[in-house]
Order: sequence, then C-alpha cells, then structure tokens
Amino acid sequence: MKFTASRLSEGNKVFPAEIHLEENSIEIKVPGLFSGDSKYLNYEDITSIEVDSPMIGFATLRLFTTGTKVEVHGFSKSDIKEIRKIIDENRTKRRRA
Repeated sequence: MKFTASRLSEGNKVFPAEIHLEENSIEIKVPGLFSGDSKYLNYEDITSIEVDSPMIGFATLRLFTTGTKVEVHGFSKSDIKEIRKIIDENRTKRRRA
C-alpha cells in the first residue's frame, strides 16, 4: 500500500515523500533533486511511533528503531491514522510469530 505526502506541505512541493507499506517492512522514500533517500524498516524493528497532528495543517510521522529516527511530513490526518494502524497490526503479528 502506498501513501504520498501532499505537494502543498512544506518540503514536498516538487518531490513529495512516499510511504510504502509492504508485507514485512515499510519503505520511506524522500526524493530529492539529484538524489533521494530511502529507508527500509522491518516492522519488528520499530520500537516506537510518534504522530504530530496539528489542528490545521499536515501531520508528521516519526518512527524509532534502535538508534535511529525516521521522520516524514506532509500526510493527511486520515492517511497517518491508516499508516499507524497498519504498522501496529504488523508489529503485533510479527511479535506473535
């Protein structure tokens, strides 16, 4: 499942960030003009999730793993809720397995 940040949000005007939720991992792509940044996180490696969702504007998602923080901005509140729900479900599945 793929989610794309809004082009109206700060830092996403030309190259919006993307979150790809796959069966075993999450890929976060932050494109750039000459190069971009992609991070892959296994669900079981995610230790904490933070969401900053102001009343007006776009939400920010922060994912923490051991020693790493990944932050993406510019998603709608409904997208962030759905992303968090899927991540939480997959983290729970992986811990039970």
